[in-house]
Amino acid sequence: MSEYHLALPDGECIPYQLERRPRRTIGLKIGSSGLIVHAPKRISQTALESALLDKAGWIRKKLQQMAASRPAPIRWEDGAALKLLGNDIRLSLRADTRNRKVTFEQGALHVRLTDTSDSDAIVARVVQWYKKEALADFERRLQLYAARLGVPVPRLYLSNARSRWGSCNSRSEIRLNWRLLQAPPHLINYVVCHELAHLKEMNHSVRFWAVVESLYPDYRTAKRTLKQRSADLHQF
Repeated sequence: MSEYHLALPDGECIPYQLERRPRRTIGLKIGSSGLIVHAPKRISQTALESALLDKAGWIRKKLQQMAASRPAPIRWEDGAALKLLGNDIRLSLRADTRNRKVTFEQGALHVRLTDTSDSDAIVARVVQWYKKEALADFERRLQLYAARLGVPVPRLYLSNARSRWGSCNSRSEIRLNWRLLQAPPHLINYVVCHELAHLKEMNHSVRFWAVVESLYPDYRTAKRTLKQRSADLHQF
């Protein structure tokens, strides 16, 4: 995706992410990262932005609703609330003589740093821990569902995308957003099954969703729930 800015007549500028696809119509989506536009490959940028200006009222309204529903940012201090596999955990922050390895015990993520006022350092340590745990967790799920689908286990990479939970390319490589480790296991399973289904159907056709359903029958509910929880899972 590429980032652009839509200039409105009143001087306001709305950033948006643009992805061109082999489609006939313009698709708009408001996600945790803002406005996402899926546009036909052949439409000119001028024609595209003219169409977006026609929808400016709707875009503004949806962005305002998204901002109003967005949870408060995490305050990186001792006792901060975090999520792990759908469960509430807390941050245990302590000063130490040196920066130590992050550990998880008894519902608490223990971070020991020489400077506990350095929020950037705290976030970096927490994210590093989540990524390490996510890689191991997602790999196990991929192995399980790949066996059910009857395909080789694809190569797994972690993603830091703001608008996608996962992706699969023609080289049979799957990327999963590390933030998913915060979500309940059944939602992680849905995303894993969604991306594995692309190994059979590299599209979102009826046949694709049939493959998803064969792996994860209640995918519609999971898809809807994941969308509802997106803002919470993007707090950091």
